[in-house]
Amino acid sequence: MTTRLEAAMVIRKTDAEIEQMATAGAILAEVHEELRAALRPGLTTADLDKVAARTIEKRGAKPGFFGYNGYPAVINASVGDQIVHGIPSRETKLRAGDVLSLDCGVVWNGFHSDAACTWIVGGEEAAPEPLRVLVAETYRALWAGIGALRVGNRIGDVSAAIGAVGAAGGYGVVSDHNGHAIGGHGIGRSLHEDPFVPGRGRPGRGLRLKPGLVLAIEPMFTTGHPGFRTLGDDWTVVTVDGSTAAHWEHTVAITEGGPRVLTARPEELGRTELSHLG
Repeated sequence: MTTRLEAAMVIRKTDAEIEQMATAGAILAEVHEELRAALRPGLTTADLDKVAARTIEKRGAKPGFFGYNGYPAVINASVGDQIVHGIPSRETKLRAGDVLSLDCGVVWNGFHSDAACTWIVGGEEAAPEPLRVLVAETYRALWAGIGALRVGNRIGDVSAAIGAVGAAGGYGVVSDHNGHAIGGHGIGRSLHEDPFVPGRGRPGRGLRLKPGLVLAIEPMFTTGHPGFRTLGDDWTVVTVDGSTAAHWEHTVAITEGGPRVLTARPEELGRTELSHLG
């Protein structure tokens, strides 16, 4: 889940706290794998919300989104032109070729994890190539941003790495519009902490990265304009021009040895060769 922070407090975590967050992250990775396995045309986004709720309960954890500022569901399920915060509904039936972003959070022993994946309903072959590439390039930008999470770098280096991938592909890089900003964020005992991590920025600017910082990195790209607006439900964020959006996110701890991805799914475990992806 993404937000623009109001308070200003950067909280570094101890090694023990990061281990608690790693447990929350591992549970969340399992949730995303269960969602991916369940995904098929004909399901509703409310069906997927139930899958996430059951998986979290089975692991003895708590959902991080349900009840957050009144949010009514366990996951965000954003389809097509919905960038983020789409509320699951029995009325939203998925079709082959839909671009679907699933965002979820887990709380374990008081610590949060936050991650998002974008999938094509019915498999990649169900969507035209431009949409398949959108999803893949947004994912590549996620890892470019993670690769910049090195001690001594700055937040601007992370934002610039994400934005560079979007700019090279000609995508709209969602960050700020009409006085509103959405993007990545710090995370820990609260779902949203400082610092804010924009989707685009200038290298060498912003907070210097230190060991113990834990950040949710979440690029959002569109096939058109990067502008966005919020629907009347006060949650769902959509593109201003109706273009399709993709959204990926991981919770990552900054360590002396490099970034540690706490929400890595099995196929991503051990992916430490990040420097070449920037």
